[in-house]
Amino acid sequence: MISERDIIIWLNTLGMSGSKIEELKLWIKDLRLLWNIDPMIMRNSHRFREEQLDKLLHFRNVDFLDNILISLQKDNINVLTFLDKDYPGNLINIPDRPAILYYKGNFNAEDGLAIGIVGSRKATSYGKWACERFTRELAQMGITIISGLATGIDTHAHKTALESGGRTIGVLGNGLDIIYPKNNKNLYDEVARNGCVFSEFPLGTEPFYYNFPQRNRIISGLSIGVVVIEAKEKSGSLITAHHALEQGKDVFAVPGNINSIYSVGTNKLIKDGAIPLLCIDDILQEIYELQVSFIERKRNELDYSELSIDEAMIMKIIVDGPIHSDFIAIKTGMDISTVMSILTGLELKGMIKELAGRVFTIC
Repeated sequence: MISERDIIIWLNTLGMSGSKIEELKLWIKDLRLLWNIDPMIMRNSHRFREEQLDKLLHFRNVDFLDNILISLQKDNINVLTFLDKDYPGNLINIPDRPAILYYKGNFNAEDGLAIGIVGSRKATSYGKWACERFTRELAQMGITIISGLATGIDTHAHKTALESGGRTIGVLGNGLDIIYPKNNKNLYDEVARNGCVFSEFPLGTEPFYYNFPQRNRIISGLSIGVVVIEAKEKSGSLITAHHALEQGKDVFAVPGNINSIYSVGTNKLIKDGAIPLLCIDDILQEIYELQVSFIERKRNELDYSELSIDEAMIMKIIVDGPIHSDFIAIKTGMDISTVMSILTGLELKGMIKELAGRVFTIC
């Protein structure tokens, strides 16, 4: 029996956009009705261009649909649609969400805590260094790294995440049966084994240039924040950043040499209000979900066995979140000079650090 999910795959293969499929869902309620509905009703609805309608009617046959489903199964490609409970939560409310996502690998609940990292395809040594540094720190914190599997910064982000033992997701601007760029075939396979590769484009879709701006909204949509590392003045990475802003996500930009064409875009982003990214704390301080995740991981990793009773007491207060030294004194009943002395000792042990204005947090 044909399901609504099958109909979404069928419509997507025939070139229907995600927004068009959702529009049809609102109109007809059950997309399965499109399989048998009278062509005259479809024509009189004025919801289809003539060429769209001709295509739908021509390919409205079981053999065509079966061939699509068999091809997906043969290539070990899974499908998520907006009807599925496992559809990525970060995408649900973005403008023009994809109606369908083809994927290889595994998409997990933990992937909801993800940062997008994008940048120039012709990365400089500085860009590669910055990408590797921030990707490694994020991956080691259990944060999924999302990028576009392109050359340059994308490739370095995926590779560093994998080398750091983290998860990573690649989002393509073509069908999953096409590798682009071709020299990323091994990386494509490794990302699929240790994370996931997504595309909203049906099998056989070539990497046309106009697919990539559309792809970029999914990179930002899957992420809770986007980092831009090197970008020319007119760059696809800036499109990803603008999508992120439209979706209400934080955008971070790594400052660069004002004399480099690869830093014009990132420096302009900062000038226009993006958050300058100088250290990993710049991300943690802006995104609440990451703060919670970081604190939870640290709470589980902390070893109190080498601490004094008073040091352990103060650590258990600080581990719940950044706190002012005066509040620590109130909570512990210690005088402030004793508290400051213990805080200094914990700083020297590398367990805490001071933020602005005598506010302390775990390292």
